[in-house]
Amino acid sequence: MAGSVMSAPIQASAYIIAARRSALGRVGGLHRGRRVEDLAAPVIAAALSDAQLKASDVDEIVIGNASQGGNPARLIALAAGLPLTAPAMSLDRQCASGLDAIIHAVRLVVIGDAEVVVAGGAESLSNAPWRIAKPKSVYHTPHFIGLEPTAFERHDVPQPIQAAETLAERHQISRAAQDAFTMKSHLRAQTAREARRFVGEIVPMRGNREEARDESATGASLEDIEAAPSYCPPSGSATMANTAQPHDGAAMVVVVSEAVWRRLGKPPALKLLGSAAEGVAPELEAEAPIAAMRKLDARLNGYDRSRIRAVELGESSSAQAIAMMSALGIDDGVMNAEGGAVVRGHPLGAAGAVLVVRLFSRLVRRSPDVREGYGAAVLGAVGGLGLAAMFEAV
Repeated sequence: MAGSVMSAPIQASAYIIAARRSALGRVGGLHRGRRVEDLAAPVIAAALSDAQLKASDVDEIVIGNASQGGNPARLIALAAGLPLTAPAMSLDRQCASGLDAIIHAVRLVVIGDAEVVVAGGAESLSNAPWRIAKPKSVYHTPHFIGLEPTAFERHDVPQPIQAAETLAERHQISRAAQDAFTMKSHLRAQTAREARRFVGEIVPMRGNREEARDESATGASLEDIEAAPSYCPPSGSATMANTAQPHDGAAMVVVVSEAVWRRLGKPPALKLLGSAAEGVAPELEAEAPIAAMRKLDARLNGYDRSRIRAVELGESSSAQAIAMMSALGIDDGVMNAEGGAVVRGHPLGAAGAVLVVRLFSRLVRRSPDVREGYGAAVLGAVGGLGLAAMFEAV
């Protein structure tokens, strides 16, 4: 298939026919010795195997990443054994990068520029380069800077935490409500793990139990959650327990054209219905996913909302998840039904791709004969950006 793109007609549709991810690991934890390409390559191999395709079939790769710099997509392509001729592109819209990469891959296929595209996100914060600000003069000392926009670096508390506090105040979400939601998320993740619902989704890097489950999703007690200190004492409600912590991880999908999908026997798949990005004021950053979802709703005006079977929100905090459900009327059993980012961790540029893999498991992998219903992937990005995408099981 590779090399046939130039003569291919413009395709009417694109299909996600395989989706896999690594377990998510704490920074300095499970994946501490793995570079970004070491994390991504096994996940790509597993996804291509699921799709019954070879590495040589891939026309292009698109990767979301927020920490590596350069073009990690090319490193990943080489490590995964993709054709040397396959273009490799890295996208950085911070936490929305992985979802953006998948949306871009769909567009590549739909306009006929490729027939088989690997897309997703990969983040190895444990091995990411350090960023050091250049001194203003010889009398100043260099200092480390984070991944957030420089306008926020004068604050002691990270911008996402400030935004979570602002959102909780605006929506009158108490600390108790946030902690209760966090506990419920842990219980949902535990139930899903015990029911082996992540089997076939997570690619173990080695053959042991730790590699087959998210490192932080190991259960929690309400007492421990309630005892976590506030980031902003004495009245702040955001804590390390009820906010999503940075993690390492990779998540990949395989996007194919209509012709390839038919040639493979029309396997169960996800199809992108539409997407929307929206910006808000930086101090209202935590509300950006709500704004993006509202924009997507308007863009898909007339679709049957009752057909939404799954919503995966890459929440930065439990307060954000509570506000999202309340503002958009999302049923509690539909959104993050098996735990969210507050439980499993937040792998920055891979976070949005994890959401699509989760949708694939919920809508496609477990019920391949159903092939109906919608699923939304929604998350925000630092600086006040939100991204939402609606998929249909086909």
